[in-house]
Amino acid sequence: MLAFRGARVVGTGRSFSGLALALEATLVRDLTAPGAAEEIVSWAVAALAGLDVVISNAGAGWSGRYETMTATDIDDQVNLNLRAPMHLARAAAPHLQAGGGQLVLVGSIAGLVGVPEEVAYGATKAGLRGLADGLRAEWHPRVAVTLVSPGPVASPFFTRRNRPYTRTWPKPSPVAPVARAIVEAIERRRPDVPVPAWVGLVGRFNGGLPELYRALARPGYHLGN
Repeated sequence: MLAFRGARVVGTGRSFSGLALALEATLVRDLTAPGAAEEIVSWAVAALAGLDVVISNAGAGWSGRYETMTATDIDDQVNLNLRAPMHLARAAAPHLQAGGGQLVLVGSIAGLVGVPEEVAYGATKAGLRGLADGLRAEWHPRVAVTLVSPGPVASPFFTRRNRPYTRTWPKPSPVAPVARAIVEAIERRRPDVPVPAWVGLVGRFNGGLPELYRALARPGYHLGN
């Protein structure tokens, strides 16, 4: 969508199969590898002769009882979902600050509310929310920081985690509306973008009336169970 709007876009991922053909250049790299964030940013700056927007979208889920996770499972969640975006933001900072750019962090509804059997994943996404809030305050007004918080999305995300999505509600959203929301957030430099809109209402409910939310979210009331 960005390329079709005339933007020059480069992308990185762990395999070429997941990279769009509309991209101007691609780099196969694992963001959790030591030094990967710095390498990717340097490569992107060289390919584009600058850097206006960084979209941090790498992530993976894990579903199941928290106590059944191994130490490696937990570390994998933290490394990809939180540590990698933090390193990427730091590596990109000088370039974004030089041109009044924008950092887009793709979080999750699980980062706004507690989700049973997605505890580690939700904790990493809540960390992204803290990262966005802190950077937004520190980098204002030079750099825009956007946190996109989608509900479940019909993408390979659920086929790659340890078990598929089984909740009857909410239904996963198609990819296109989420991508469109990200593009519009870039064009309008929006700070917070829940997708769909009800995700933001759930987050505000939890933030404003946490005790009531927790009561309704207990087994027997929790949405999706």
